[in-house]
Amino acid sequence: MKTKKRNIVLRFDYPSRTFNKPVYDNLQDFDKFTEVYWGGASSGKSHGVVQKVVFKACLPWKHPRKVLWTRKVGSSIKESIFADVLACLADWKLLGRCKVNNTDFRITLPNGAEFIFKGLDDREKIKSIKGVSDVVMEEATEFDLDDYTQLTLRLRERKHPKKQIYLMFNPVSKLNWVYKYFFGKEAEYNPERTAIHHSTYQNNKFLDEDTRQTIQDLERRNPAYYRIYALGEFATLDKLVFPTTMWTRRRLDPNSPDLKNLEDLYGLDFGYVNDPSAFIRVKADIKNKKLYFVEEYTRKGLLNDAVADKIHELGWQKEIITADSAEQKSIAEIKKLDVPRIRAAVKGPDSIRHGIQFLLQFDFIVDDRCVKLIEELENYTYKKDKKTGEYTNTPVDSYNHLIDAIRYAVEHLNRKGKWLV
Repeated sequence: MKTKKRNIVLRFDYPSRTFNKPVYDNLQDFDKFTEVYWGGASSGKSHGVVQKVVFKACLPWKHPRKVLWTRKVGSSIKESIFADVLACLADWKLLGRCKVNNTDFRITLPNGAEFIFKGLDDREKIKSIKGVSDVVMEEATEFDLDDYTQLTLRLRERKHPKKQIYLMFNPVSKLNWVYKYFFGKEAEYNPERTAIHHSTYQNNKFLDEDTRQTIQDLERRNPAYYRIYALGEFATLDKLVFPTTMWTRRRLDPNSPDLKNLEDLYGLDFGYVNDPSAFIRVKADIKNKKLYFVEEYTRKGLLNDAVADKIHELGWQKEIITADSAEQKSIAEIKKLDVPRIRAAVKGPDSIRHGIQFLLQFDFIVDDRCVKLIEELENYTYKKDKKTGEYTNTPVDSYNHLIDAIRYAVEHLNRKGKWLV
């Protein structure tokens, strides 16, 4: 017996209380196949796309919409795009009328529209989804061009008019595929079928004043990072700390014969408000001077009990985890939460430079699901002397949270650049 579809009535008597102006101005424009939303952090672009896609799905189409919401890594969906869509439905007084499957990450709206949430960890699973009307790519810079191509191929159901794919991202390095595809000198996209929207925190009238001030303070403390993080500019191709020639990305299985017996190393860099806590798992092949990065996790706003919970969730609670020694109190608290082998890194003079020099002896093989580490490797650069224009041997203090965690993880292998074997 089919469930009877009920019409959805949305009332926005005061749109200014619900939408940022750039979103409201384009709310009912579905003419372009691809919509790109890019810019600075806290600009409201992701929230705006969620609002537009939910609004679109609520309209009285002949055939209910079937929307595929995606992240590169499936394990990040629950805490990101799925939570954002639930929040929008709740704000619009629709959540109580929806069927929500918290296990399969699926939502059915009263009018029969479906929201499906999937990671692209395995493209084959995406290929099995039929009848898609719209696709949303959150953090599009974490995907690659092949992912984008595969997702556009999901949009071939004839019964759905106005099929669209939405991309949201903060710009990172010009090495990233989105720059080359949409903004480079030889951009490949079709401008007649693509709408590109740029925004910054200045376009988000709902941003609280503390966050706004924190972002503005970056202009004084770190102008280069401010241009990227706040104003949403692409990073220039400066001198990378880890050249692209020394690392590759591919899918890794830590239990495969070639990796299973390698030593596991674990690192943790603490963060909270402005910076994320960053966890990394590395497998070290010392003989062949290779480091395999098989697992990562980053998130802001984690208190120490949440950090301990995440360590248990990752299954690392019995492992030796080397953490930032500047957070001795945090390490002590986490140790009491059944993570007994967490320890402080031993930081000596000029430890960052020495740690980087040690890491540069290795080839890096990065699992393609370690998207934040890839982002850091593409953006971690050396400072340039303003007077001479020459590069120093000191890195810029940004895009380095997982890299710091890596330095801690491999610390016991490195003493003054000597091998401990």
